[in-house]
Amino acid sequence: MQGEEGGQILAGPEGDSFPLMEINTGETEASEQWDYVLVADHRTQRNTRQAHQQQQFLEELKRKGFHYKMIEDHKKVFFGIRADSRIFDLYCTLLMEPEGPATRVQPARPSSVPATTRIRIVNFVLNSKAAAGGTLEDLVKSGVFEARFALHKGEEDLKKRWARWRNMFHPQPIDDIRDYFGEKVALYFAWLGWYTYMLVPAALVGLIIFLSGFSLFNASQISKEICEAHDILLCPRGDHSRRYQQLSDTCTFAKLTHLFDNEGTVLFAIFMALWATVFLEIWKRQRARVVLHWDLYGWDEDQEEMALELINCPAYELRPQQHSYLRSTVILMLSLLMVPLQNPVWGWGPGRGPAVLRSPVLAAPPQICLMIGMAHLLVVYRVLAAALFNSTLLFQEEQVTTAVVVTGALVHYVAILIMTKINKYVALKLCDFEKPRTFSERESKFTIKFFTLQFFAHFSSLVYIAFILGRINGHPGKSVRLAGLWKLEECHLSGCMMDLFLQMAIIMGLKQTLSNCMEYLGPWLAHKYRLMRFKLSRASGDPELRHLQRNYLLNPVNTFSLFDEFMEMMIQYGFTTIFVAAFPLAPLLALFSNLAEIRLDAIKMVRLQRRLVPRKAKDIGTWLQVLETIGVLAVIANGMVIAFTSEFIPRVVYKYHYGPCRQGAQPAVDCLTGYINHSLSVFYTKDFQDPIQIEGSENVTKCRYRDYRNAQDYNLSEQFWVLLAIRLVFLILFEHVALCIKLIAAWFVPDIPQSVENKVLEEKYQTLREKMCSSPKSTEV
Repeated sequence: MQGEEGGQILAGPEGDSFPLMEINTGETEASEQWDYVLVADHRTQRNTRQAHQQQQFLEELKRKGFHYKMIEDHKKVFFGIRADSRIFDLYCTLLMEPEGPATRVQPARPSSVPATTRIRIVNFVLNSKAAAGGTLEDLVKSGVFEARFALHKGEEDLKKRWARWRNMFHPQPIDDIRDYFGEKVALYFAWLGWYTYMLVPAALVGLIIFLSGFSLFNASQISKEICEAHDILLCPRGDHSRRYQQLSDTCTFAKLTHLFDNEGTVLFAIFMALWATVFLEIWKRQRARVVLHWDLYGWDEDQEEMALELINCPAYELRPQQHSYLRSTVILMLSLLMVPLQNPVWGWGPGRGPAVLRSPVLAAPPQICLMIGMAHLLVVYRVLAAALFNSTLLFQEEQVTTAVVVTGALVHYVAILIMTKINKYVALKLCDFEKPRTFSERESKFTIKFFTLQFFAHFSSLVYIAFILGRINGHPGKSVRLAGLWKLEECHLSGCMMDLFLQMAIIMGLKQTLSNCMEYLGPWLAHKYRLMRFKLSRASGDPELRHLQRNYLLNPVNTFSLFDEFMEMMIQYGFTTIFVAAFPLAPLLALFSNLAEIRLDAIKMVRLQRRLVPRKAKDIGTWLQVLETIGVLAVIANGMVIAFTSEFIPRVVYKYHYGPCRQGAQPAVDCLTGYINHSLSVFYTKDFQDPIQIEGSENVTKCRYRDYRNAQDYNLSEQFWVLLAIRLVFLILFEHVALCIKLIAAWFVPDIPQSVENKVLEEKYQTLREKMCSSPKSTEV
């Protein structure tokens, strides 16, 4: 049996077996000495089947060299679990850990093994498959045990120095975090601290770019022309209560748009591309120093997992690496199926030009159908909301677009919350289908799949607004309609950059404020509720029992506890770099959020949640690849925003090709004089299908709209094609320049500091010298 085999491998060098402690016999263990705690309800003791399964599991732990003690209160039964020190001697021997020599000198001293190592090994053995065929997870699901966790002990120093709001601007005790929560948690906080520190220059530059717009708030030639254009009428935009609107009515929004859509936007986008590269390269150097300091430079995760498997079961057989082209093909097909269905399917309506015809949702699995439906929700909502707000007179006509943008962002935020649950379920199912070999491999595959799904959920609306909104609407008199009924919405009167700015500000603002508040208040309220329900004040006066009760009443943790924190930061990093050209204040908002996030996570982990099971790591794993991917996507997205969403290219082309300065600069004339009139196309009101319903149409013969079309046949004009060619050329140049800067920066800053490389070389040299001196043949030479 598995338990017998475990006893054999844990035998001493002379073959003696482990001394086993009988329950409630021998010296009483203090609660501080328990490596792990299992909790069961008193009702399980009265259920014969559950009581038998419980005793069978505990007896198998004894055969593997574990001691346990049962402690009861009026509601629960607590089982304190402790492993014999010889388990850890074997662990250190298998991996040749630095703590090994200490344990070989005095193998009976439990203090020679770090608490994080003890908890990690005990947790692995407890959650491994038992001889009876089940696992601890199965026993928990069936109600045999109610909970299992590692005890909080010795956390007072972290509470004082780290898990307090007053320490927000103090350095983090990374070594102490590592000694308590393990390397993986410590690396998360080290990365988060470095990311927050590096946000300071990005936030300052973004704030300067934003504030520089204020210096031209009233001096911009474009804003002046818009504010003085009382004689230019814009064509009606809605289907209900349609009327002509003076261009000067958009004066305020035109000035606001210039705050983030100015000449500094291009420089800021290139700066952020360089910033993202420098941030990652210097983090790699920071990580190398930390890992060398922790003596984990040569540590191997695969070797760690194999050692744990052998400790648990000496008959463990290595699972070789496998690759199934069939599984990979299925996963790829599912991924490709998701991507094209993120946007509506366009076809040709009857006499109306391009129209939304259908979405091939029925061919997808149920989970994907829901994901596609959520992606379409924003498009459908904004179209229907515009019609509803116009027809019900909830807003004035000039306020409808702003109301649609704001409420659309709120709807998208709610959709993100829903899709997060669904995406996690889908990613887990895809991972199960791939059958990864180890836990670390499963975690890596799950990270990639879950982030991909989350990326589409968070950024689909921004892609729609930046690159689709207002570009497929047709023109006045021949508009594209959803299902042939509702007119597609258009960009804000001041341009699509205003829509993109508002969408970014609302979603990121809610993510960083409301989500953070719920992230703290949720666990806090849950903990208070558990305390009130359990009535801790009536508990026993036994300090050991009270310590177990306090840990039990903390909020449960799971495999995703730290994973969710990483995912939250990755999405925030995406908002900070992707589309930052439309929202220069994103780094500043992220900086303020992270200052609170560090302490919020610290308070949750130390004060409100059960102790996380420590995990060993020497880097942040797949998340580094995610960060590098986001950096490349940021270059592409920002280049496209500047080229196709911003007015930067049209302004530059007009300035040097169509404007008054095309023959040379003229001091008395602004080079952008006449730009507004040039960028608005003409539509004759006689060509409206039903001009009588338009308010004030009797005295109006023509109106203007944002586009580059001929006044005769309303086809795309020559200026449109010239601009399109220049936009594409700019996009190619921008991306190549930004990517070259990233590559040069990555080459210029080595991943590993020279001091670290020299230290590793010196250790290798000393090891070889010691082996050479200890070898008998070396004396003969």
